[in-house]
Amino acid sequence: MSLTIYDISEKAGVSIATVSRVLNGSSKVKESTRQKIMDIIDEYGYTPNSSARAMGLKSMRTIGILCADSSDIFLAKAVYYLQQNLQASGYESLLCCTGYNLDAKKNYVNLILSKKVDGLILVGSNFIGEAETENQYIIDSSAKVPVMVLNASYHNDNVYCILCDDRNSMYRAATEMYESGIHDILYIYNSLSYSGRKKLDGFRMAMQSQKKEDYEDLICQIPSEITGLEDIAEYIADYERRGHSFNGVMAADDQLGIAAVKYAQKKGLRIPEDLSVIGYNNSVLTGCCTPELTSIDNQLETQSRTLVKTLVGVLSGQDMPHKTVFSGTLVKRNTTAF
Repeated sequence: MSLTIYDISEKAGVSIATVSRVLNGSSKVKESTRQKIMDIIDEYGYTPNSSARAMGLKSMRTIGILCADSSDIFLAKAVYYLQQNLQASGYESLLCCTGYNLDAKKNYVNLILSKKVDGLILVGSNFIGEAETENQYIIDSSAKVPVMVLNASYHNDNVYCILCDDRNSMYRAATEMYESGIHDILYIYNSLSYSGRKKLDGFRMAMQSQKKEDYEDLICQIPSEITGLEDIAEYIADYERRGHSFNGVMAADDQLGIAAVKYAQKKGLRIPEDLSVIGYNNSVLTGCCTPELTSIDNQLETQSRTLVKTLVGVLSGQDMPHKTVFSGTLVKRNTTAF
C-alpha cells in the first residue's frame, strides 16, 4: 500500500499541515497528536524519518482551486497567477467554477477534496459569508487540508488569508478625490461580498471624515441583473435624472468605472473637467476606454504569489502567517486630474 499524507491525516483526524509538522520535526504539535500520527505510521510498517519522501509517504502535489465565475476578469486573472505560481513550485491544480450559490460551493468543495488534493484555494471574497453558518464548510475543509483564501479574511485554524486592505485603499482614494475639490462623489457598486462591504465602508469613512452631509444619497447599488456596460451607464443616467447631482464617481470595480465613463460621454460631459472617475482592481479594462481609467491597484499578482508561497510553506511544515494584508495603490490615468 502506498501511504499518502492525506491518508494519514484522515486516519489521525488531523490536517495535512499537522502531519507535515510532525514529519518535519516541528515542536508546535501536541505530544498526544504527534504520537497518534506516529502510531498510524508504525501500523503501516513505515520507519519515521525527517521527510515524507524518506518515509515512503507521497504528496499528491495537487491543489484544488475554486472560483465563483471564470468569466469575471478579476477572478480569471487571479486563477492565472495562482496556477503559474503553483506550477513553478512543483504543484498542479484542479479548478472548479462554483457559481455563487452556497450549496453549490459546498458540493464543489467536497468534490475537490475527494480527489485527495494537498490544499484548497478559495479565490475571491464571495466565499466568506456574513453569517457564521455560511462558513461552516470552510471550517470542515480546514480540518482536512490547509485552506487558502484570496482577497478576504476569515479566522480559523488551518485557514490562511491573503488580501488587500480594501477599506483603507478606498478611504484614501475617496479622500484624495474629495480634497482635490470634488465634493459630490457618486459611489457605485453591485456586490456586498466581503471585499464589497470593506470598499463601501471605506467610502463612508472618507465622507464622514470630511463631514460631508447627505453622502448616503450618492451611494448607488447597481442591481445584479444589470451587467452590460450600456445598461449600467443608463442606470447611472437614470439615477442622475432622479435628482442626484455629482461631479465625481468612485466605482467598486473597473467595469463599473468604465460604465461611468460611458455615462459621461453620452451626456456630453468632459472627463475629467466635468466628471472624475476612479475604478478598482487596476485590471486590463483600464486601457479599454478613452480616456484611460484611473484605478486602485489591489496588488492581485503579489497577493497570488504570496498565497502560493504561504501554502507551500504550510505543506512543508513551516509556521506561516495566517493573515497577510497588502495596501492598494491609486494608479492615476486620464479620468482624474488630481
